[in-house]
Amino acid sequence: MEQSKTLKLTNVRKKHGRKEILKGVSFEARPGRVTAFLGPNGAGKSSTLRILLGLDRATSGSATFGGTNYREFTTPLKIAGAAFDGIGGVPSRKVQTHLKIIAQSNQISFRRVLEVMELVDLTDKSKAQLETLSLGEGQRLGLAAALLGDPQYLILDEPTNGLDPMGIRWFRTFIRQQASIGKTVLLSSHFLSEIEAVADDIVVINHGEIIATGELKTVLQSIESLEDVFFSLTEGGDLNETI
Repeated sequence: MEQSKTLKLTNVRKKHGRKEILKGVSFEARPGRVTAFLGPNGAGKSSTLRILLGLDRATSGSATFGGTNYREFTTPLKIAGAAFDGIGGVPSRKVQTHLKIIAQSNQISFRRVLEVMELVDLTDKSKAQLETLSLGEGQRLGLAAALLGDPQYLILDEPTNGLDPMGIRWFRTFIRQQASIGKTVLLSSHFLSEIEAVADDIVVINHGEIIATGELKTVLQSIESLEDVFFSLTEGGDLNETI
């Protein structure tokens, strides 16, 4: 395992007043693998991702990319690309312009904008305004923005939300290709069947605590589906009892 390409959280804690949102979150996502980050609403997934991407500060603990905090990168999109919390652009702005502004902010060539639009099949929407995009097209645009810097790390939140069946099939192939060339992929999702189709490893969080980690094939051993594990764990079951 290449530690320099590993995403790592170590004993991350987050408090809001007296309430502890994250309770010592620790896990790794390794290069060449897709790591699924699972948990019900309110479990702490978004808080963890926000801390990882420097959008919030942990009360204690560390979250690093190859040993470096996200806030320390001068051009972070060349290191880690993320897609979550919607498009985040001016509704009247055109797709290509939106991507060019993001590229310029991280010293990325405009030629790369054309490349990522082709990668996510949005070339024919380059002149479309953001407000006219469908939910699935918005997801593809978010992924295009994440890919602009050709980053080692990809952090994607609910990436198949809004995609039609063909789009989901495309995403499965695409994300496996990214892992196959050595990228470190962290994928947060509620779509358990999609996780089974693409993930190598899983991390399950509930009530701010990591309650299960491991290789997908190990966790799924002797059970019918990941959904059985997920609901057993988040409803107070025990992984050893489930397996």
